[in-house]
This record gives sequence, structure tokens and C-alpha cells, in this order.
Amino acid sequence: MAQLTDVYFVDGVRTPFGRAGEKGMYAHTRADDLVVGALIGLMERNAQVPPDRIDDVAISATSQTGDQGLTLGRTAAMLAGLPQSVPGLAIERMCAGAMTAVTTMGASIGYGMYDLAIAGGVEHMGRHPIGSNADPNPRFVAERLVDPQALNMGVTAERLHDRFPQLTKERADRFGMQSQQKVQAAYDVGHIQPDLIPVAVTDAAGAQGLATVDEGRRPGTTMADLAGLKTPFRPHGRVTAGTSSPLTDGATVSLLAGADAVKELGLRPKMKMVSFGFSGVQPEVMGIGPIPSTEKALAKAGLTIDDIGLFELNEAFAVQVLSFLDHFGIADDDPRVNPWGGAIALGHPLAASGVRLMIQLAAQFALRPDVRYGLTAMCVGLGQGGSVVWENPHYTGKKAKRK
Repeated sequence: MAQLTDVYFVDGVRTPFGRAGEKGMYAHTRADDLVVGALIGLMERNAQVPPDRIDDVAISATSQTGDQGLTLGRTAAMLAGLPQSVPGLAIERMCAGAMTAVTTMGASIGYGMYDLAIAGGVEHMGRHPIGSNADPNPRFVAERLVDPQALNMGVTAERLHDRFPQLTKERADRFGMQSQQKVQAAYDVGHIQPDLIPVAVTDAAGAQGLATVDEGRRPGTTMADLAGLKTPFRPHGRVTAGTSSPLTDGATVSLLAGADAVKELGLRPKMKMVSFGFSGVQPEVMGIGPIPSTEKALAKAGLTIDDIGLFELNEAFAVQVLSFLDHFGIADDDPRVNPWGGAIALGHPLAASGVRLMIQLAAQFALRPDVRYGLTAMCVGLGQGGSVVWENPHYTGKKAKRK
């Protein structure tokens, strides 16, 4: 008889993230091949897990068409060589696709229906720009349910600057610059690379290559550079390419397990799921979505924001993260927040990003036994937010030896 159980994040990997478009390293690589490569890498890293024991594979994509269509979880599982007995599904919640895949599979494990599951996401924004395959119902505009520009994420970011005048362009520029610097610092000491799965790529001329690092980083970015950038979403606006996540291609996957499977297979989980929450807000200011979803997740966990020792917040836009920090009384440069940088430097392949946040938090947990709880959170298009609270299995209560 099924019983409630704890849910563990055993492991997570991702492809290097590439710049979307014809000049990007994945311009001639299929989206499903990206997630298949990541899935093969995940299973190779966890060879003690019998493939036929995987109960389900949930893979998300925002634009479910072409090489991102055809029930991605099932097709990716088959292409990655998992037994035909392993089922799969596709999930879509725009930017929170992979996060929703994790919470959905996690809930199935927690309720005792599954022992082991794979959850992740992929986005090839070079082939499938956001909204390119969508046909929004005309009622949204005719009945004024949603502002026509609410689907333009850059415009929603500009509106956060409007709504919160204290969120100045200078603050956003500084946050964007620091994200670039923190990512490079993490690369320099080897924090990012261990969880990247190299991907074979082909260029326009047919030459073979290997993608091994994230392509979009600009570590030399300065405040002067950012001050001179154009504001593409509004004349004389405040949101620029330097304070926005770039259009990105990439895939992420994770392995989740229940307590019995962890014990039986001798797994060493990297995190334990504590709680999660999703919330809706005005689509016109979707960037504030993680505020109510975090409040919901904290309440479910019986925690407060002060209990969170590490934050992995998706940097869709700098102003979006700043709105979250201001609400909770956290400083822009708080060392608990995105210690290894974020999406402004690494990129944001929409549906894949939720697991990228988890991968980084899990790696930080291993180095920080003084931290008990961490949070992964992100804003979501159409006015939503998603948050997951995690517990560090390495927690000792003692201060970590900083390397």
C-alpha cells in the first residue's frame, strides 16, 4: 500500500547554454537532441539506478511544436535508450516548465505513486521564439482581460520600474554587471562546469564541434557599458540587453527519488524538497509573481524568509529580482542571493531554467553545511510565479570552511 514519503533531488545536469539564433552554437542542433544528451548524461552519472525503475519522465517546453513537440518526455526517454516500459509526458508553464515538472513528479513521489522520476525542460529559442506558435484568444484583448503588451516580457519589466520608482536603472545596471562578474568567478574556480554535459554540435558548413561552456557570458561588462545600451522595449526606458536574460537554447534534467528508493539503491541526495507554491498576478507586471508564490511556499513549510540561507532567483530581468528583494527586505548585493550569478549572464532557455536554479543550489548546499534551507524561485509569463523550498542534507549547523 502506498505511503507518503520524503522527496529528494538526487542529481541534476544540463547542457551548456547557447545564444539563440543563427550565430549560436546550437543553430544546427535539434531541441530534442539537447534534452536527450542531457538525459543520457544524467543516467550515466547515476549508473546505480536501473533504467527500468524510472516511473515517469516529465520534460517541459514553452513552444511545443516541431522538434520540441510530440510528447517530449516520452520521445526523449525512448531516444535516450530508456526501456519502452518507461512512460513520459510533456509539461508547459512557460518559464516555470522544468520547475513544474519537478514539483509534479515530486508530488507523485511524495504521495507514494512513484519511486523514481526524471524532470527537466528544453528550449530552442533560436528555432521557436516565445509565442511563435500561439494564437491567443481575441477575448483577451476584446474583453480587456489582458493588456496586448502583457506578452512582451520586456514591457512588463519596464512596468516594474514604473510601479516601483526606487527600482532605478542604476540599481538594475549594477545587478546585471554583478551577475556577469559572479558567473565568471564561479567558472574560474570550477563551480559550474561539473554539472555541464558536453554536446556535439555541427556548424553551417557541417564541421563537428563540442559545446562545453555557456556561450553568452560577458564578464568584462562595466557600468559605463550598460549605461550606453539602447532600451529596446520603450524609448528612453530603463530595461536593456545588459539587464535582461538573453534569448537562449539549452536543456536541463534532474533525477528525483523517494526515501525508500534512496535507501534501497544507496543514493546520495543533494537536496530534500520541503514545499512549493505557484501563484498568479497581473500579467502586465508578471515579474512580481515570485513574491506571492514564495510566501505560499514558506507558509506551507512553516518557515519565514529569514530561514532561507541561499536564494537562486531566476534573473529574467534585473528589475524583477530587485522587486523580490525589496519586498522581503533583502539587499541588492546580499551574498545569499545568486552567489554564482544567474540568467543575465548564463541565459534563460525558458522552460529549462527551473532545474538550472536547482542544480546551482544543490552544488552550493554541498559547500555550505551551515545553511539549512534554500529557495529556487522565478517569475512566469502571463502573470505567475513559482517557488520551491529545499533542505540541505549536508546541514550540520556549523559554519562552513570557505574555499
